[in-house]
Amino acid sequence: MNKKYTETSKFLSYILRHQPESVGLSLNKEGWAVISDLILLSAKEGYEINYDFLQSIVENSDKKRFIISEDGLRIRASQGHSTQDVSIQYSEKTPPEILYHGTAIRFISSIREQGLIPKERQYVHLSEDKGTGYQVGQRYGKPIILIIKTMEMHEQGFKFYQAENGVWLTDSVPFKFIQV
Repeated sequence: MNKKYTETSKFLSYILRHQPESVGLSLNKEGWAVISDLILLSAKEGYEINYDFLQSIVENSDKKRFIISEDGLRIRASQGHSTQDVSIQYSEKTPPEILYHGTAIRFISSIREQGLIPKERQYVHLSEDKGTGYQVGQRYGKPIILIIKTMEMHEQGFKFYQAENGVWLTDSVPFKFIQV
């Protein structure tokens, strides 16, 4: 991955997940932005993006952070929104027996007290594989993988959703369902 690709991907994450208004972009309730608007407004911020480059970022992203609409006219972040203007209607799904959450060891005492909470995001993010959790945990310090007893949670009424990129989402995870 080259520097332009990485910088543009980070820029897209920022505006499609957190601050679309920072560049004058409008997202609808499902998080979709018009690609032609995105390209125009990105150029004003110094990001030279054309449709082919944008499509390359979407297709080659290891985490599949973005999705282009079937008609090819709109783009959105798959999940991870902090803006309250976006409320993607994910379909409820039955989770596997366990899922993983990567974090840093320094957060364990806080997690013991309040469980996993979404903080500035709309959902807690969980993954099906330890490797992804480990990568996420590394971003915040010395990583640790938490095992989440998701089927047990589901049986007690907790709801789970899965984004287009495979990330599992839930509102919160009480500590009693977490194995450190």
